[in-house]
Amino acid sequence: MAEISPVKILIVDDETAQMKALCNTLKDHGYETFGFVSAHAALAAMDGTNFDLLLTDLMMPEMDGIALLKAALQKNADLVGIIMTGEGTITRAVEAMKSGALDFILKPFRLSAILPVLDRALAVRRLRLENAALERRIRERTAELESANEELESFSYSVSHDLRTPLHHIASFVELLDESCGASLAPSDRDYLNRITAATEKMNCLIEDLLDFSRMGRAEMRRSRVDLQNLLETVIEELQPEIAGRNILWKKGPLPTVQGDPSLLRQVFSNLLLNAVKYTRPREVAEIEIGYVHGPRETTIFVRDNGVGFDMQYADKLFGVFQRLHRKDEFEGTGIGLANVRRIIARHGGRTWAEGKFNSGATFYFTLPH
Repeated sequence: MAEISPVKILIVDDETAQMKALCNTLKDHGYETFGFVSAHAALAAMDGTNFDLLLTDLMMPEMDGIALLKAALQKNADLVGIIMTGEGTITRAVEAMKSGALDFILKPFRLSAILPVLDRALAVRRLRLENAALERRIRERTAELESANEELESFSYSVSHDLRTPLHHIASFVELLDESCGASLAPSDRDYLNRITAATEKMNCLIEDLLDFSRMGRAEMRRSRVDLQNLLETVIEELQPEIAGRNILWKKGPLPTVQGDPSLLRQVFSNLLLNAVKYTRPREVAEIEIGYVHGPRETTIFVRDNGVGFDMQYADKLFGVFQRLHRKDEFEGTGIGLANVRRIIARHGGRTWAEGKFNSGATFYFTLPH
């Protein structure tokens, strides 16, 4: 087991007798003490020794305790300083605490008063060091995750881009085969050819969606004030060809103005409304409601529908890439739309989740911080 090093205390007091008495007393209590009557000599000693605590007199002729503490912290930011002062200079002791000292102790000393102050100072130092180590690990982990994410997105983009060429060749040769032999194909051969064409189109959709997903992670954020009500109306207008002939009851409460990237938030609304339009298709009258709740730290926007819903035990799969809860022959799609929603909202610092019940509709939520 590693041996624990004793706590090193740098003691500075221009009164030699008092400095030596304090050094000896604290040494008897397990501390490793280093005493100086000169502030400059104490600072020089810091170049060769890593001290835990600085215990310095406030009023000294060469350099006062506040100046010494500031200079010491420049050398060792992890050092915890305690000021020693007389009754008449408490105001300056408070000033010293504003300059970086943790605490002060009054002269003449009582050991019963000094030891608790030292214990508290050491506890604060340990906490600071642990927090610094934690922050360092978080920074390192964040850098690792960002690097891994960049590599993954680069890989996804590269793979998707490289797949398009052979897929284009397949589609071209199928078309040539159809032109050359289409009239003489047996019904079974025609079925095979149609299946190849459908699979090629499906694969092309998957690749395009994967490229979109990759681009969402790399797209530059351009934040501005976004009127969500106008954005919603624009998206609904763009959906008109998709909903032609449908009986849809839109319930649109007034939406707020938020800070965000307008083009990315437009994609969020487009994906969520398309999702609602798709899964309300079996309903004679589709009801789609868009509203919001204003909270102290964030605004929550929701899109609610009376569609086929989903089983809540599978809710965690909804926002995954290529994740689907319904059969492809029931509802078309690649399973990328909601993954894009989550990625965009995460880049805005928000959250996404969904609630639903099988055959009783669903509600999708996302938040935007104030």
